[in-house]
Amino acid sequence: MPRFLQGLRAFGGLTLLLASQPAWSTSPAALPALRAESCSVRGLMDQLREGLRSNSKAYRDYLNAVLREAAVSLPSGELHAAFDRETDPAMVEQLAAALVARSEREAEKDAIQAVARRALEDRDPSVRAATVRAMRRTGALEKTGDMYERLMRDGSPEVRMEAAQNLIEDNQYVYSAHHGPATDLAVNAATASTDPKVTARILESLDTRKMGPEAGQKLLGMLGHESADVRRSAALALGSVPAAQMGPAREALVGMYRGERDAGVRKALVQGIAELGFADAVPELRKLRSVDPAMAPEIDAWIRALESGVQEWGLLLREKQRLQQVR
Repeated sequence: MPRFLQGLRAFGGLTLLLASQPAWSTSPAALPALRAESCSVRGLMDQLREGLRSNSKAYRDYLNAVLREAAVSLPSGELHAAFDRETDPAMVEQLAAALVARSEREAEKDAIQAVARRALEDRDPSVRAATVRAMRRTGALEKTGDMYERLMRDGSPEVRMEAAQNLIEDNQYVYSAHHGPATDLAVNAATASTDPKVTARILESLDTRKMGPEAGQKLLGMLGHESADVRRSAALALGSVPAAQMGPAREALVGMYRGERDAGVRKALVQGIAELGFADAVPELRKLRSVDPAMAPEIDAWIRALESGVQEWGLLLREKQRLQQVR
């Protein structure tokens, strides 16, 4: 018999041998019995602590999600005690997020207050920053009083910037810039900050279309800030104010342009004026063109974009950029 047929015959015999074996090599009775376990804070924490060391982000995200989902049914006392005694920032963040989840789902409305207290009072700035992150993209803005204004004065730059990022993302993703009180809170926090980088970071990212008049006055006051970054960010933020505030905002931006010396701030002022008026801003921009010859190309680009008839601000920005690139 040819050797390759001998090989096939041997392989076939092996296949039959394997097929004749039972699905397990030992009897079912010899296998360990599966035992149900109740979901506990300690058990979840052990899994999470081990999982946070994993190289798999998907697995870490899964464990984080499990803790948040289980938070509603976990014993409140045990969860609070675990949160209070934990000192590892990564674990603190997850336990804080679990407490926030309990508050969001109304299993324990005041749970978020414990998180806010630790964000303000813990001695470790890394823990404070982690606790602040746990409140991101939640309803914490409306449930924590003046917490964000106080965080703006935190001694740690990391904490201040994490708080600023919360304000930005909450307004953008939770409220979609359509909730005036959230916008006002962000403006109040930005103006209360003594850190120009934080103030500028908040204002440059803020959509102010639902901003209240009191916050609007504070934002106008930021045009006189000593930091050029803050003045620039305030000018950009004023471009999207509600209709009732457009007149004072336009007047302030135009008046400031004539005396401003920083080129970056002047560009922001022109952009703010353009956003406030669209095509109606063209006559004002033509008047400002002679104030600073170096700004003439920037103003010309805005005038051409505004005269294109585009009525959506995002598209108008792209049109202005396109016009500058084709020159």
